[in-house]
Amino acid sequence: MKHKGPVIASFTSVYASPRVIPLLVLGFASGLPLALTGGTLQAWATVENVSLQNIGFLTLIGTAYTLKFLWAPLVDRYAPPLLGRRRSWIFITQLLLAACVAAMGLFSPGGHLGLLAALAVLVAFLSATQDIAFDAYSTDVLHREERAAGAAVKVLGYRLAMIVSGGLALVLADQWLGWQNTYFLMGGFMGLCAIATVLAPEPEVVARAPRSLRSAVVEPLSEFFSRRGAITILLLIVLYKLGDAFAGALSTTFLLRGAGFTVSEVGSINKVFGLAATIVGALAGGALMARLGLYRSLMLFGILQAVSNFGYWVLAVTPPHLYSMALVVALENVCGGLGTAAFVALLMALCRQEFSATQFALLSALSAVGRTYLAGPLTPPLVQSLGWPGFFVITVLIAIPGLVLLWWRRAEIRSLDAVPETQQ
Repeated sequence: MKHKGPVIASFTSVYASPRVIPLLVLGFASGLPLALTGGTLQAWATVENVSLQNIGFLTLIGTAYTLKFLWAPLVDRYAPPLLGRRRSWIFITQLLLAACVAAMGLFSPGGHLGLLAALAVLVAFLSATQDIAFDAYSTDVLHREERAAGAAVKVLGYRLAMIVSGGLALVLADQWLGWQNTYFLMGGFMGLCAIATVLAPEPEVVARAPRSLRSAVVEPLSEFFSRRGAITILLLIVLYKLGDAFAGALSTTFLLRGAGFTVSEVGSINKVFGLAATIVGALAGGALMARLGLYRSLMLFGILQAVSNFGYWVLAVTPPHLYSMALVVALENVCGGLGTAAFVALLMALCRQEFSATQFALLSALSAVGRTYLAGPLTPPLVQSLGWPGFFVITVLIAIPGLVLLWWRRAEIRSLDAVPETQQ
């Protein structure tokens, strides 16, 4: 498809595409469970005086996001006979997630930490399965020139869900509903998202499913690893957001214990300033990617998201003040939205449509390796040995290897660019 109007007009038309718009709600459904088994659960455990070490190990609940490529071939090979190859899986997992998230409200971390953690693991598994199908669907349904906008809208929906199930959930739990009723409400939100799945369009070209489960397992991997620089591209995916993962691993605990803010203050700032900054970051990311190209966007946004970690250092060395926290949260959300939008576009560009479920699952799971196996377990001892200020300085340095590797593989990244840099 060739665009003949002004660049701004092409941005407007691509964001208004019937293939892009549903990704906002589907992205919301994708992002909702993560905070409920991560930061919000972390805050609940903190309020109920669970030890810092146990809170750190709660991050291992996200293991399903790292291992989801193991059952992604099943999603590629089989499809329930309901709404099409991808949407059927999305719809079923959304209904199951609605029930399981609500069930988390039946327990508390202070009295039933083991049971609550086990239920959270099930939520993470179902959420990872929904992600497999949703990522494959968005990769299949978007036209090539819509990937930047599609990635931005996915990120926007995802981060809106993080605000709702993170910041808003904290306020609701602290001031209005209590923790358990808040989880009941979040389960209801997930159930409503299933409506958008029913209304979303099917891809114009539906790729043929693998002939056998063996083909669904072997062919996506053999095709990917036959590419030049495949190993270093995988390493780049692990390292690109590693500094961001370390900075965010215990960010809620830091704001509550380290910086001295209240639960309501943390929730309110995340809800108001985080929401506005997320909208700016995600939509600006989609527009800038169309202008800059994928490689330059990844480099620029990667630098910005690394530098934004210094904001937490400022909070750690200054007295608590709502204005300073609002600025830091806004900066982090803008830079995080920019970086994640470019990163999602990279993952989509790396996938072949025939194997989009398995390949995207492999790539996105690798991106969670740092957050799950490094940032979660290593952050508590780093904080204890370095203190909060020293720790946040280290998170900036952790981001540098990923940027260096990105520069080294710039030729391969440019060859994958969804929107050529000459198309300004």
